[in-house]
Amino acid sequence: MKLISWNVNGLRACMGKGFAEYFAAQDADAFCVQETKLQPGQIDFAPEGYQAYWNSADKKGYSGTAIFTKREPLAVKYDLGIDEHDHEGRVIDLEYPDFHLVTVYTPNSQRGLLRLDYRMSWEIASADYLVALDKQKPVIVCGDMNVAHHEIDLKHPKANVDNAGFTPQEREKMTALLDRGFVDTFRLLHPDERDRYTWWSYMMNSRMKNVGWRIDYFLVSERLTPQVIRADIDDAVPGSDHCPVILELNL
Repeated sequence: MKLISWNVNGLRACMGKGFAEYFAAQDADAFCVQETKLQPGQIDFAPEGYQAYWNSADKKGYSGTAIFTKREPLAVKYDLGIDEHDHEGRVIDLEYPDFHLVTVYTPNSQRGLLRLDYRMSWEIASADYLVALDKQKPVIVCGDMNVAHHEIDLKHPKANVDNAGFTPQEREKMTALLDRGFVDTFRLLHPDERDRYTWWSYMMNSRMKNVGWRIDYFLVSERLTPQVIRADIDDAVPGSDHCPVILELNL
């Protein structure tokens, strides 16, 4: 089973930069997208053989997620079921007989950490949601989680300690989630690999210099780790300030 996750930073813009061609070439069983920046009906993209599930933010041109899947789910759920968190299109949960596939777009704490308090509330609610799912059946969760967990996960850790995405609070929440029964699949298979990133600033030729952050993930329930075959970063793919991440499982 091949899964892909990509923060496209605007799906319509990414369409003009090769998204459809990449999608077709990968032939994934499920393709999860974050930051679609779309409202219903704003794009005509219905790839043959896939069912599409969209979750849009109330605010136009902001946030949003989507999943394209070859396999029809038993049930589909959008958001966390908490009004405070259910207006930005950040979660889609597809339930299958043997697992849940969840895509998330975690809120950014923003410059000056103006949204850090909200981010902490989101982290608690989303972790509780995933743990509750995990009690039912195994979970695969992917997306832009807006945190570089360890110093190895960004180019300049010392200079970014107090910046959004690398604060102690955000890193601690990722640790707490993993401690509740989840595994970072990239680090499972590549525990010491450096200079592998999923996001680069548009400034200062950051991508060309590979001055980046690894903030896009595939996490799985611990009991799925024996089924993980491949966890990789498709960092040569343009089209967004993020690149796709890939997970293959023997399911």
